[in-house]
Amino acid sequence: MIKNNYKSSEAKSYVEQAGKDVADQELALRVYTSRIIVQNPDLVMHGGGNTSVKVERKDLFGNTKQVIHVKGSGWDLDTIKAPGLPGLWLEPLRELRNLDKLSDEDMVNVQRANLLDSSAPNPSVETLLHAFLPHKFVDHTHATPFLILANLPNAEEVCKEIFGSRLGVVPYIMPGFALAKKAAEVYDQDPSVEGLMLLGHGHFAFGETAEESYNQIISHTQTVADYFNLKKPTALNVKASHSSHKVLPVIRGLIAEMIGPNAAMPIIDVRNGPEEMEFLKRADLDSLSERGTASPDHVIRIKGRPLVLRKSIWEQGSSAIKDALKDYEKEYKAMFERQVAKAAQHKTILPPDPKTIWMEGVGLLGLGPNFKAASIAGDLVVQNARVRSVGEDAGGFYPISEKDLFDCEYWSLEQAKLGKGKAPVFQGKVVMVTGGSGTIGFETAKTFASLGAQCFLIDLNRKNLDAAIEKLGKGHFGKALDVTDPKAAKEAITSVIETYGGLDILVSNAGSAQSGSMIDMTSSSVRKAFELNFFSHYEFAKEAANLMKLQARGGQIL
Repeated sequence: MIKNNYKSSEAKSYVEQAGKDVADQELALRVYTSRIIVQNPDLVMHGGGNTSVKVERKDLFGNTKQVIHVKGSGWDLDTIKAPGLPGLWLEPLRELRNLDKLSDEDMVNVQRANLLDSSAPNPSVETLLHAFLPHKFVDHTHATPFLILANLPNAEEVCKEIFGSRLGVVPYIMPGFALAKKAAEVYDQDPSVEGLMLLGHGHFAFGETAEESYNQIISHTQTVADYFNLKKPTALNVKASHSSHKVLPVIRGLIAEMIGPNAAMPIIDVRNGPEEMEFLKRADLDSLSERGTASPDHVIRIKGRPLVLRKSIWEQGSSAIKDALKDYEKEYKAMFERQVAKAAQHKTILPPDPKTIWMEGVGLLGLGPNFKAASIAGDLVVQNARVRSVGEDAGGFYPISEKDLFDCEYWSLEQAKLGKGKAPVFQGKVVMVTGGSGTIGFETAKTFASLGAQCFLIDLNRKNLDAAIEKLGKGHFGKALDVTDPKAAKEAITSVIETYGGLDILVSNAGSAQSGSMIDMTSSSVRKAFELNFFSHYEFAKEAANLMKLQARGGQIL
């Protein structure tokens, strides 16, 4: 299940490109093994892990000192480069272990004060845990098998059954200073351990070389996968046609209404492979939905629980779905009120809309303000379903408490991961452009994409269409169709719903200009021109209007 992707030739290439400085070479190896960790999605999904390396560098006075390079905020491991692992002077960080307590604000300040480059990104919130461990290379993952193990009611006992004394077990503590101190204490009790399992959280492994630390991650995770008889990787991005084309647009519109009068409708990413459809048949679905997320990190992206939407509800239409959303909102606000009453600091409630939906008979849905966010939610809802089902069948899925989930969801350091700033003007908008690979169509799509829209192109030429979509980049799709085909408009609308959940703007652009003497033009060519330049626009506009009517949020047809 967990493939070892380390290749000595690739590692050597990274070292050679780093130059002759030993510290830079070690950092290059750190970059390499960080990247290949993500080649196994079951090891790390969407910010759920971090890595570090300790090297020696000279300060301004020429003194050799220890430096820790650790993953920085805003960088993904799969594309990380050396600047994404900012360096910090190590000794001042290690001295912090002598403190009894340290606030999050002070922790962030002291970490930034020890950056070698003041313009570098904020180091990981788990920097101190990496710093307090003595090893040169440290890897932290939220692997699917370890999340199953870490959320069992007897996780420590099972961990010892699997590993004996090879792994230390750390009780659940919210990431930060207290967790770093506790993890270091657990390590100090038995410095022979190969790694640490953090209850309700994830897994740490370490070594004196990048390869050794990476190999431990792979070996430990595969051992746990074998224990739970996980023979295949979690199947992500498995999508099939479904029969809910008239329901997803309704959901899209109702959730926008739930967020606010001027809110954009969410993008919906449907995952409905065989495993997802089988999961939705479980008798304990409602119970599993109420227990929290597989990892604390997930809560900032997908909330503490999904919306369970039974077929008997969504088949009734808009009114019943709206009632289900109101119930979800009521429960979320009640949770907030329960927990904010106990909070030490003022908190402002986040929008109450669900980020994942377990939709019976359709699939697992990820929702977000753009395709990337919806796709992340889609990956996490699939991973969570597997962790819950396997864990429950192996002894029970019992993640962290509602209070702990609340603390993570409303933790300022976690919220910072989601980024700040004004959203692009067309974020959340789905734009269909017919004739999308032609000069006018492509330039139109490119402009919409540059303003945050998700573009769906329609064109007759498959090769040109694929080239245009590649130029637009990730998150944009299309379909090769002859717009004069009587079925084309319906096929196009069906495809855009399956891809994004709905449509906001139709740019009906496909057309051609024919000229010639009236007496020389054949009736068939005139009829063909009318099919393309009039009737195709009519058919696409009609189908788009019917879709927009389902969404009940308006739209534009150009």
